[in-house]
Amino acid sequence: MEWTLQKIDLHIHTVPTISDANFTFSLAKLSEYVSSAELDAIAITNHDMFDLSQFNEIAKELDCVVFPGIEITLDKGHVLVISETENLDEFQLKTQAVSDKISAVGDSISVDELIQIFGNLNNYLLIPHYQKRPSISGDTLDQLGGYISAGEVDSPKKFIRMAKDEAEITPVIFSDVRICEDMNKFPTRQTYIDCGDISLNSLKHSLRDRHKVALSKSEGNSLFQVFDDGQKLSTGLNIVLGARSSGKTVTLTQISKDCENVKYIPQFSLVQRDDANYEKEFNADVARKKSTFADKHLSPFKTVLDDVLNIDIGINRRRVEDYLATLLKSAEEAEKLDAFSKVALFNEAQFEVGVDKALSDLVGSVRQLIENIEFREVIDKHVDVSNLKALACELIELLWAKAYERKKRSLVNDVVRDVKSKLQLRTSATQVKDVDLYKVMIEHKKVFRFNQIAKLLQTEKVIFEESFQGFKVVCKQRAFEGPGEIKNVSGQKVAFSDAFREYVSPYKYLVVLKENEALTPSEFYKYFSCIEYEILNKDGFKVSGGERSEFRLLQEIKDAQNFDYLLIDEPESSFDNLFLKGEANKMLKEISKTMPVVVVTHNSTVGASINADYIVYTSKEIESGRIVYKRYSGHPSDKELCSIEGEKISNFQVTMNTLEAGEDAYVDRRGGYESIKN
Repeated sequence: MEWTLQKIDLHIHTVPTISDANFTFSLAKLSEYVSSAELDAIAITNHDMFDLSQFNEIAKELDCVVFPGIEITLDKGHVLVISETENLDEFQLKTQAVSDKISAVGDSISVDELIQIFGNLNNYLLIPHYQKRPSISGDTLDQLGGYISAGEVDSPKKFIRMAKDEAEITPVIFSDVRICEDMNKFPTRQTYIDCGDISLNSLKHSLRDRHKVALSKSEGNSLFQVFDDGQKLSTGLNIVLGARSSGKTVTLTQISKDCENVKYIPQFSLVQRDDANYEKEFNADVARKKSTFADKHLSPFKTVLDDVLNIDIGINRRRVEDYLATLLKSAEEAEKLDAFSKVALFNEAQFEVGVDKALSDLVGSVRQLIENIEFREVIDKHVDVSNLKALACELIELLWAKAYERKKRSLVNDVVRDVKSKLQLRTSATQVKDVDLYKVMIEHKKVFRFNQIAKLLQTEKVIFEESFQGFKVVCKQRAFEGPGEIKNVSGQKVAFSDAFREYVSPYKYLVVLKENEALTPSEFYKYFSCIEYEILNKDGFKVSGGERSEFRLLQEIKDAQNFDYLLIDEPESSFDNLFLKGEANKMLKEISKTMPVVVVTHNSTVGASINADYIVYTSKEIESGRIVYKRYSGHPSDKELCSIEGEKISNFQVTMNTLEAGEDAYVDRRGGYESIKN
């Protein structure tokens, strides 16, 4: 059943500002856009400004409802503020106040300033950038509270995700277009809304109900418009069929060009063509993943290593020996002290001056509790934010007091050191050498624990294992077996032979590494444990050439979760049918539940077995003696596919001709299979 919906685009720019690239506005182009897109309502929302005379000119020319609005830079994010079509002089004055405050790139206003300028925000339609850059922060959204009617997104994927989540605000998708003279394509991002007569109040009322917004007029959120000629695609899994040179790849290329944040896997891009080069490329990819995983696994050890990097056990030992020797000698000379050596400061120990890291970290932790957005509700349920702020203030005051105390101790130490030095010059008595025995013991313990931890890292074991569509990724740690392996990890032309002789004793090994000036200390943590990263097939063996291609395709599909669209051009050109029917189809079907996926194919294993949500058939036809490229589309269950112009073609014939080489060939093959079945 077709919905009774209004088509709206409430985010249109007509004046270049400091936030835009320069463009020349064209009222004729805007009129053409409104007409071709069949828009029922638009809003003029220029960056941080409103041009009343231009707005009146636009509203007079267009055959649709035109709302006055402004896109405001609010706390570094953007929010659309749309007004009634009345009292425009008053709206002009308010928007001018915004323009006065935002006069340079980087300027913004606060929520308090927004309310001060516009008064009761309930009189306006507020739509912030939500899952679209630059987005409004969580704190700012909380401050705006119930004034928000919807959130603007920038792709069908995000629209669908928000539409399904009852905890989210209602999603809308708009063009955010700059209407200019040289436009050759019109945007396809608009929203359908069930609101009856169009007014600001009816829009606000309907937008607060997610079930009253949609991506398409007759198919709800299952289809969206992809091209400005009206061509639609499913928000799920799409199959593009067609004969050779009929426009299949052109269609994919156009989608990739017109849409943003697209993952495009071209034909043959993953197939193994040159064994040596392909293996080198595959191994380089594995090496990158191994390096990333190794850095993550060894990151805690790096902290431990950095803590002992500047510890010198040899120097500590000599300091203790000097302290004991001078202490004994001073005791022997106790009866022979002169006036200078009897001064109290002659053997005075200095104050310990350390950094209050624990207190500083505690201040940071409390601050994180105060500023956290993701778990705000849980935190507030157990701890009052005002108490947290009071705690933070008291801890900061304590930190300041300790810093002041530390500064005083440093000054006293300077005085004591200077006095001791001058007294020493005037006497032959033995002065007891300074040593911090507590620090020496702590550093000794740190080195002991460092050795234990490094030994554990050299113990062979599996540290990560993941099964992935018939493949297995296994990561292991073990001890290096020779200096050559360490050299490979370092990536430098440096000999590690001398250092490796001490490898069984981690601290001694670290000391030798430090002595090599060609090495960078920040990289030392990589030289203690060998991290192996392997990709195995279902039988537990390293992947073969063809399996490498299969694994890379699956990885590329998995990686598409970070994008808004996934396009694949003829995967059957590179892979066998069993793999496509199993692992590939399964992953494509799964990922299409969260984003639009478009697959070009002429293979029945992909085209028929995958159970697509929508079919697009490309056709090269002859009309009046010239070649014409057309697209027909529809659901797999439709008897006929329809073009944008309204022409129809048999879905059965399309399927037979593109996937089975015609009905006769399909019947012949089927009969042949039946004859050998038993």
